[in-house]
Amino acid sequence: MLTASPAPTRCPAPRPAVPLLPPLLRRAAPALLGYLAVRTLGLLVLAHWAHLKEHGVWPTLATSWDSHWYLGIADHGYDHGLVHHSSLAFFPLYPALVKAVAAVTPGSRASVGLVVAGVSSLCAALGIFAVGERLHGRRTGAVLVVLWGASPVAVVQWMGYTESLFTALAAGALYAVLAGRWGWAAGCAVAAGLTRPTGIAVAAAVSVAALLAARRGDRPALVAAFAAPLGWLGFTGWVGLRLGRWDGYLAVQRTWANEWDGGAVTLRTLRGLLLHARQPQLFLVAVSAVLVVAAALYVLSAADRRDRQPVPLLVFTGVLLVVVLGSGGVYFPRARFLLPGFPLLLPVALAVARARFATAAVVLGGAALSSAWLGGYMLLVWPGPP
Repeated sequence: MLTASPAPTRCPAPRPAVPLLPPLLRRAAPALLGYLAVRTLGLLVLAHWAHLKEHGVWPTLATSWDSHWYLGIADHGYDHGLVHHSSLAFFPLYPALVKAVAAVTPGSRASVGLVVAGVSSLCAALGIFAVGERLHGRRTGAVLVVLWGASPVAVVQWMGYTESLFTALAAGALYAVLAGRWGWAAGCAVAAGLTRPTGIAVAAAVSVAALLAARRGDRPALVAAFAAPLGWLGFTGWVGLRLGRWDGYLAVQRTWANEWDGGAVTLRTLRGLLLHARQPQLFLVAVSAVLVVAAALYVLSAADRRDRQPVPLLVFTGVLLVVVLGSGGVYFPRARFLLPGFPLLLPVALAVARARFATAAVVLGGAALSSAWLGGYMLLVWPGPP
């Protein structure tokens, strides 16, 4: 007796390790809209505040403080600011992008710098969503993006600074590591190492994760482990060659009063501001609160057994905290230096995502309003750099 053969079972198409861009954009659309809403609120508050003070918004965002140094490098290379070789403290990728884009588009390099920062912030938001979604689902990914956009010094994300570009590269590297795409991970780590001194944190995260994967027999991971630090090592090595000393980049940092002291200055400043100062400056109190909360969130992330973060995220934020908190240099930019450490916000994002809608709305709305106010205060009232 003949019987019909059963129809062959179709195997589902394998899910790509790195999501295709159009589907990712569709899933991330609410997160990106939330991010744009939060940052637009901050920009409107800043514009109104600047109008009341008869101040210009564009120069505040495009040409103030460190923006001036990056634009100088874009215009003149590292011959700009050769007194004490000060310009060598600034890493080259952002000014190189500004110069390249300005060469093929109309407008000043300062305006191009804002465009590069703004586009980078959207790429960062997309990368942050992808990491949050992969670990805990779309809702958590969206909340994580909005929290990053509503962080205390998030106004810097739309300034002529490197934080948005660096965050985009860090998020891309971390997602690629989670997906096992070692070429992308190493490439993003190299680029991050050419963007900021804290690029060493991205390189460490990729290298540690890659070495662990290589122990399990993943040979491409071994190449990524050694390639990841090349951007950071390449620039700091070039500075050393230019100055004719092995510690050239450290010497440049000393001209900016930046040295690593293991956290002695940080602890002394925190103690003075929070315990002994009778009328501490408001912005410095906000910076101190960010440092304390960031350290507490890291401990929570590492100790949480239910939602413990993967090793590469813990390495990235751990090294970032060691570099920032261990610095003996200037105190007031520390909150900005921690802005790329978005995995520190994951415990908060998880709690908000699991809360009722009304509770989540109050938390996110309060964060957005406080970020908008502090951004205006930082740029228009605080007399120093952000």
